[in-house]
Amino acid sequence: MKIDDLEQMESEGLAALPSAERRKFLKMGLAVTGMYLGGSVLSLGSVKNAQASGVVPEAGKYPYSPHYSMVIREKLCIDCEQCKDACVKTNHVPTYGFRTTILEKRRSLGGEKYETIFMPVLCNHCNRPPCVRVCPTTATWKDEKTGIVVMNPPRCIGCKTCMTACPYNARYFKEETRSVDKCDFCLLSRLSKGKTTTACVEACPADVRVFGNLADPESRVFQLVHSPETMVWVLRPETGAVPNVFYINS
Repeated sequence: MKIDDLEQMESEGLAALPSAERRKFLKMGLAVTGMYLGGSVLSLGSVKNAQASGVVPEAGKYPYSPHYSMVIREKLCIDCEQCKDACVKTNHVPTYGFRTTILEKRRSLGGEKYETIFMPVLCNHCNRPPCVRVCPTTATWKDEKTGIVVMNPPRCIGCKTCMTACPYNARYFKEETRSVDKCDFCLLSRLSKGKTTTACVEACPADVRVFGNLADPESRVFQLVHSPETMVWVLRPETGAVPNVFYINS
């Protein structure tokens, strides 16, 4: 999905966020990637620095068990959109909505040469989710066992306050249920039925997305995030939401 695509969605009334906030999200989210490729200190040089900055919790200090998280190996994404298709099929996402999407940025390499970067985005299942704080009916909350931010559609009154509060524009209003919908790490469609990973992870042919229990030292997400020299970053850390979707460039 390109920036122009998102602006088209906005003009069609499919995005409830004000345009200024939407552009701020895009600017901040894409800037992190661009700054990383340019060598900025905002792209944390090691997991030790990431822990010191509060981006990655220290090993053994996770508030949930299991503590479900996702790692995005950004440079491997080829924008095939198989993850999106799998999510739509598994979670019955309507054509006007999305639980996950892929942003696109071009970085000039000089002259007519450029590099295209694809960045998958989804609900970050924050440890301090702004959406939960602002919901007036407790229709959205953070599951006490898994830490997954979930929705209860019958409780939702459609005020869209949570959509405005979300730093990642990861929610949409589902007309069929007259309630807000979002990614739940396939909690209802897969995890609660014995599956161990999400539909998007299972469908990805390039091993871009890795899902698992960050509190388990044997899990792949733990090993990727806590590798001593891994470059780790999150989107919009300045919000204090403490997201559980981590981006790495390896």
